[in-house]
Amino acid sequence: MAELVHSVREIGVLQPVILRPAGSSRAPGYELVMGERRWRAAVAAGLTTVPAIVRDTPDEALLRDALLENLHRSDLNPLEEGAAYQQLLEDFGCTHEELATRLGRSRPQISNTLRLMRLPWAVQRRLASGLLSAGHARAMAALTDSEAVERLSDRVVSEGLSVRATEEAARRAASRTPAGQPPREAPSAPAALDDLVGRLSHRLGTRVSVAVGARRSRLVVDFTGVEDLNRILASMIPDDPGVDNNPAA
Repeated sequence: MAELVHSVREIGVLQPVILRPAGSSRAPGYELVMGERRWRAAVAAGLTTVPAIVRDTPDEALLRDALLENLHRSDLNPLEEGAAYQQLLEDFGCTHEELATRLGRSRPQISNTLRLMRLPWAVQRRLASGLLSAGHARAMAALTDSEAVERLSDRVVSEGLSVRATEEAARRAASRTPAGQPPREAPSAPAALDDLVGRLSHRLGTRVSVAVGARRSRLVVDFTGVEDLNRILASMIPDDPGVDNNPAA
């Protein structure tokens, strides 16, 4: 929101909010249908007017339009996207195919995202915090045993498994060994440590993983480049000068 307020203050509201008529002829007014974040940012930025489009939106379409706008936001995590799909399916009685057509997305994408809603809560929490990617979560969603899903989630976090490796591990877990025993899993980090990793990942805005060994353990903080590293360093050590991206010759 702080970034949006700064953008609105500098260049204004570029995308109009959507309103519908409300009130009466004596006391006309409007109800906000889409654009609450833009409106709040404009208020915080001190704007007195914003661009708006007025539509006659019936009550039964109000929730649908609001959900559809949210689905086109770029910052939705997969669980938020899945929850919006689920609400649209339940409230409007449409099929996966109809929803895919309405949103301009493929039916498998809709179905695969909805499967994430069935993951165990602990795994959903890791997905929401960024410890697991959507690819990791989709690979684990193929398993029906919730305990196996949680064990595999522990491995992804502690060992830093790639999505391809997670898919292979999920296939092995689903097939089990010839003796009917589940595949051997690596020891997982304690719950308190797992919570700490989640808090660090949220605080630093990047993936943080931990690998627990018998004698020595390792904490890994991911970054995408020098600029991202300096951002993380500023969050961890405010007085640190960071890394010079263009050192003098």
